[in-house]
Amino acid sequence: MKKGLLGIEALTTEEIQAILDRARHYKPLERSGQKLDRLRGKTIIHLFYENSTRTRISFELAARRLGADTVSITAQASSVQKGESLLDTLNTLVAMHPDAIVMRHSASGAPHFLARYLETSIINAGDGTHEHPTQALLDAFTILEYKPTLEGLKVAIIGDIAHSRVARSNLLLLSKFGAQVVLCGPPPLVPPELARLSPRVSLSYDVDEAIRGADVIMMLRVQLERQNEPYFPSAQEYFRFYGLRLDHMRLAREDAIVMHPGPINRGREITSEVADFPRSVILNQVANGVAVRMAVLDLLLGPDQPPPEIN
Repeated sequence: MKKGLLGIEALTTEEIQAILDRARHYKPLERSGQKLDRLRGKTIIHLFYENSTRTRISFELAARRLGADTVSITAQASSVQKGESLLDTLNTLVAMHPDAIVMRHSASGAPHFLARYLETSIINAGDGTHEHPTQALLDAFTILEYKPTLEGLKVAIIGDIAHSRVARSNLLLLSKFGAQVVLCGPPPLVPPELARLSPRVSLSYDVDEAIRGADVIMMLRVQLERQNEPYFPSAQEYFRFYGLRLDHMRLAREDAIVMHPGPINRGREITSEVADFPRSVILNQVANGVAVRMAVLDLLLGPDQPPPEIN
């Protein structure tokens, strides 16, 4: 962690548990609004080459609640528009001596490439179709607010699996902790190689089969912006076979929860009835993003002594 956070794949269960424990400590700040000085004097740059609402804002809030100074840069407002390369942009930023760079990029592996050349800690806020580690961490944190353990849970991840860095990070994290993960979607959007990442991962092309007996149903957005060819005839046809409707909930466990990393497209991958269902925890995920990202920043940049008690 002291070198940055590039993905879930390289983390041990102990490192993941430490993040979740620290996030649990910071969760009360969601209500109190208390600000700390754990990262006073630290500077964090948020560099987003792709649009983002939840991730960017929650990282900014997390840094400020810990007392850090923040600078936010988008590709549209940077010298990238003048033809500057990614490495040159990062070298320019590093020359200003930030303590960490939170980065989102459309190219899979971009943060890993830069981490080999730069001394500054890099936190991956999503790289192409590869990983989105803090989303998986906040998803696990949210699940554990409703379930006593991840071990033995059946988690159905449904939608555009092929283009989802969220799906990849989640299956890596959940399988490390003993959950059974079912990946479900149209056959062209469910890469068979993902099942080889863990014996706890299976594939399905039938929503009813995937949901039956599930403890957690995690819906994914159809990422049309990453698709170079049509994978289904229409949005209506996709929703007919892979959209989550209220009647599907009868197949899941009685206490099953519904998740979505956002942004949600009502009527394409999920109905309003399910999105606003009492067991929908989608807004809880958003709220938990701040506590989890506070935990990541604190463990990466903060002092070694434990954080203070939250009033």
